[in-house]
Amino acid sequence: MKKLIFRKITKDTIAFFLLVTIIFGSIVWVIQAVNYLDYVTEDGHGLKTYFLFTLFSFPKIISKLIPFVFFIALFFTLINYETKNELYVLWANGISKLEFINKILVISIFVLLFQIFFSAFLSPFTQYKARLFLKDSNIDFFTSLIKEGKFINVVEGLTIFIDKKKSNNTFANIFIDDSSKAQNRIIYAKTGKIVENNKKKIFILNNGQILNKEKSKFNIFQFEEINFDLSNYNTNTILAPKIQEIETRQLLNCYISLNRKSFIDQENYDFSCEDSIIKEIKEEMLKRLFKPIYIPVVALISCILIMKPKSDIFFNRARNMSFLLGFFLLVLSESLLRYSISSNLMFLFYIITPFLFFFSTYFFLNQNK
Repeated sequence: MKKLIFRKITKDTIAFFLLVTIIFGSIVWVIQAVNYLDYVTEDGHGLKTYFLFTLFSFPKIISKLIPFVFFIALFFTLINYETKNELYVLWANGISKLEFINKILVISIFVLLFQIFFSAFLSPFTQYKARLFLKDSNIDFFTSLIKEGKFINVVEGLTIFIDKKKSNNTFANIFIDDSSKAQNRIIYAKTGKIVENNKKKIFILNNGQILNKEKSKFNIFQFEEINFDLSNYNTNTILAPKIQEIETRQLLNCYISLNRKSFIDQENYDFSCEDSIIKEIKEEMLKRLFKPIYIPVVALISCILIMKPKSDIFFNRARNMSFLLGFFLLVLSESLLRYSISSNLMFLFYIITPFLFFFSTYFFLNQNK
């Protein structure tokens, strides 16, 4: 009988948790996807790149929501049980409150492992893949960004000004400032058009001049037609992977090597493993591997709800205290993380805090069971 009851508790909690995670995650994903439209409207990436980039950002959203959503799901599941007198059925079947609390802790451990999987493995992997989509993009929407009387600088080291854009997709009075190479040059053309050749964007320029500047020398050349290959230029979008996009194994190896002052072979890393980022690595590893420890703590705090029946005059007080304390602890975990690398004392305080809350809450629940 106990197994059936505990199985129902687990099923209800996990089902509600997954449902709320998908709903909240989808809402945040849509809002974030709107913000990422700049990659199309300003940086010239294609819709396929935009869709894949936003899609692969979804696990990052889920990893951030898991602790809060689990707390909400467990909190309202317990309230629902109390409202429907299902908790009374548990006690009537000989299940002690301490047994119930321990079962909730077991569920929270599985959620903790789920969170570590997302934050330490899946999220960095998908974020890195999303960055590769931007890196491999051929700025498909570059042509649509060109407007009359507007400076276009969506690619690094290249600025284009178009005086007129004609109805047949040709341009008049084109100025190009190319400072992407060691030799700077300014190009003027009376007319031009952009064509695609073997998936490469080519700007065909007609009747113009090229002003080359090399050190203090200037050279001017006349031309009737030249092909300006746009595929040689990189978008202004940041393409280098960020710390949160690097796999956990690489970050751990880098952190250990930096602490030991051992030789670092940069070819083994997708980023620059150097002393200047050691604090960032430390903070990222705490976020991925230690921060999930707060999940069992907020699970215990939710169990304060079972201490008083709904008929008790202090039930509403216990409900409010449980929610506010759990919400405060989740906010505290995020705030302390930012200061945990500022000093050894703050680092120790960040490590100790969840354990202090865990054991004090467990002791309180055990005394009032």
